[in-house]
Amino acid sequence: MGSSSNRKRWIGFLLVLLVWLGSISTPFQSFASFPQELRLFPGQNRQIALSVPVSASVSVSDPAVLKVNGSNRPTFQLNLKHPITLQSEQAGQTEMRLKLFGKIPFKTVKVRVVPDLKVIPGGQTIGVKLKSSGVLVVGHHLVSVAPNRKVSPGEEAKLRVGDLIVSINGASINDVSKVSDLVAKSGEAKRPLELIVKRQQEQIKISLNPAYDVMDKAYRLGLYIRDSAAGVGTLTFYAPDQGVYGALGHVITDMDTQTPIEVGAGEITHSNVTSIAKSQTGEPGEKRAHLDNKVLGNIERNTAFGIFGKMFHTPDHGIETEPIPVAFSEEVKEGPAKIYTVLSGQKVEKFDIEITHVAKQDVPATKGLVIKITDPRLLEKTGGIVQGMSGSPIIQDGKMVGAVTHVFVNDPSSGYGCFIEWMLRDAGISLEETDQQQTLAS
Repeated sequence: MGSSSNRKRWIGFLLVLLVWLGSISTPFQSFASFPQELRLFPGQNRQIALSVPVSASVSVSDPAVLKVNGSNRPTFQLNLKHPITLQSEQAGQTEMRLKLFGKIPFKTVKVRVVPDLKVIPGGQTIGVKLKSSGVLVVGHHLVSVAPNRKVSPGEEAKLRVGDLIVSINGASINDVSKVSDLVAKSGEAKRPLELIVKRQQEQIKISLNPAYDVMDKAYRLGLYIRDSAAGVGTLTFYAPDQGVYGALGHVITDMDTQTPIEVGAGEITHSNVTSIAKSQTGEPGEKRAHLDNKVLGNIERNTAFGIFGKMFHTPDHGIETEPIPVAFSEEVKEGPAKIYTVLSGQKVEKFDIEITHVAKQDVPATKGLVIKITDPRLLEKTGGIVQGMSGSPIIQDGKMVGAVTHVFVNDPSSGYGCFIEWMLRDAGISLEETDQQQTLAS
């Protein structure tokens, strides 16, 4: 009995050892990393290495979409010891199936070939003028209703910082200059203002009675409100075929409430960099710029990945005048790359960076890349990444792969970037489409 039990234990140990050795072997790791889905542009090649010295049959459901090892036959034999070369032919979808020894199902790969997409990289510093879709509550203040008594009508009506007032007495409102007349009329008539307020994704009704300020001799709401924001950033790309652009790489938030600004209207203009305050540890620097009056486009959306809209005029001063290919997120790799940005005036220049980390993202997320500035001149001039540089396009191997988004406060030479794929999606250009690229309705 003892001998039999020991034998079983040894057999079990050997099996576990074999499984462990297999799991760390190159063929096992190659199999584990073998993709279940692939995306390609027409004419693009991709190699898959399994390094398994066995024969297999490969079948492609639509050879007009995909060639394997240069063959457009629907089924043929190959040796998995050598890399498999895939070449996309035309837009469409197909499946590639591998069977070991022509009989044992091994892998099925779904392949999507999407229409070729190229954009013109930006890098230009732009002025951003954004008007909200309502009047934003950014604070409360007290109204002197008597020598020794102060109240805040807005706070008493339970209006919160970050609330967006979208209408007053049934009329849409997105201009603070029009609010004072409505408040005065309401106060004199002793009637409350009927507000429609957007709070996060919910719309609520609030009645607010203005209070008479005995010091200012006027009716007040007891609210600080704002309807617009302005600043500078960097243009990321312009898609001439679709007539749209993307910029910034991150959402624009109100400076006081830190809530995203809901777009009512807006425009981007050319901008001239006059000076740069260098970034230091714990203190991000900034570009200082003068906005000019030449409107380049409008602002239709303000999302986690930047601002987007129609481009009315092709921007000047860029490095590239012709579109360049974009990269899928899975094509981006750690290693050297470049960013396009402006240090002085309006001249866009190339600077060296290193992509030090690439996140695997199947759904949109902002922190896709970690980058490090390596260009000595850029480090000397800026200390690394500064405010106003966000949106600077990231180029790797001749393709646009992403945009600069944030600086690391404790190390301004490094920061985050987002994949260009997510910015294109928010611009209305989806890499998932396999028929005709569409732009979102404005």
